[in-house]
Amino acid sequence: MFKRLRDGLLGRTEPDQQEIAQTAVSPEADEAVEIDETDETDEAVDASEVGEALPIEPPPAALTTSASGVPEPATTLPELEAGDASPGDDIADLSGSDTGEQERRGFFRNPFKFSLGKTRQIFGQINTAFDEADDITEALWDELEETLITADVGVQTTESLMDTLRERVQAEGMKRGSELRDALKEELEILLGDPESLVFSDTSPISVYLVVGVNGVGKTTSIAKLANLLKKQKHRVLLAAGDTFRAAATEQLRTWGERIGVQVVAHQHGADPAAVVYDAMQAAQARGADVLIVDTAGRLHTKYNLMEELKKIVRVLQKYDPEAPHEVLLIVDATTGQNGFIQAKQFVKDAGVSGIILTKLDGTARGGIAFAIAAELGLPIKYAGTGERVNDIAPFDAQEFVDALFGDE
Repeated sequence: MFKRLRDGLLGRTEPDQQEIAQTAVSPEADEAVEIDETDETDEAVDASEVGEALPIEPPPAALTTSASGVPEPATTLPELEAGDASPGDDIADLSGSDTGEQERRGFFRNPFKFSLGKTRQIFGQINTAFDEADDITEALWDELEETLITADVGVQTTESLMDTLRERVQAEGMKRGSELRDALKEELEILLGDPESLVFSDTSPISVYLVVGVNGVGKTTSIAKLANLLKKQKHRVLLAAGDTFRAAATEQLRTWGERIGVQVVAHQHGADPAAVVYDAMQAAQARGADVLIVDTAGRLHTKYNLMEELKKIVRVLQKYDPEAPHEVLLIVDATTGQNGFIQAKQFVKDAGVSGIILTKLDGTARGGIAFAIAAELGLPIKYAGTGERVNDIAPFDAQEFVDALFGDE
């Protein structure tokens, strides 16, 4: 998988990698990167201008810069503390969600039971039809196909499912609608695959996760949710505010960091994202962090310069660990349906994505997009956002997801 991440983001040959290994990125570079979108070259940074990036001695003296760009020295460099929050701790999000809503969710052991409520309404129609059907008729097949497409399972995935189910009905001699229902659940779980946990480095003390996605998909909130979850699991987490091009992005991440008790490495607006990551890696080493989560710019996925910035960030990370980043996590907004799927396809092609975080399931009837992502992209869904609060994130489990769609316990 590491090779796929490197190939996807760098797209380089071995000689090119050797050339890159001789360069470094300046930690003092605070100028915004301006890349001509018509220029298809990817120039290496001149090492003569910035000196050696490694080894890191002494530890960095600052985590943030002043408005003038001059580093502000820190008086102390305390080690990060592992999280001590309990799973029941409730940290309010920026939107101030209703506490009563959170209490209602607590009654459901299945984390997706509440969030898939709108999508379940669509599946409820075919669910009733299954239970009432004494015979598997063409009308039942038509209703099933319409339900899958309406829930944004996707035409290609729906057609494949229908073909598989028809073959099973014939081969297994199914007669009743309830039998077809059970077969459908089994096939949907097979599509989603077995749960895949977040990959932690077994060769480096710091696991690095690069988070990508277009603006508006819930990227910053998802980073906060993931950081909060990892902190509860006793990890020492540090965040890097690499989205320096959107004015509010850094401030939002800082606000989240304060709320969940996780430190954020940030520069001023318009700074070089690679310089932020450089400082973040130094800070992670100095402060004893074992997880670094990097936010990235969320401009349109078709923009050439965004992909070039990602490549530059990866080059910086690989000076510390050749296998970094250990995950490239793409945020997909479930409410965008097939548009989100198209965005995902482009990022997978250009950014070497290794896993998906699916957001806003509670706000859409298009939760079927999960099946299209798994079937057509061949990527695991690592986590799903199950609500608006910072605790509303769950490791993705195919059986729980499908049970929630059909209203099963």
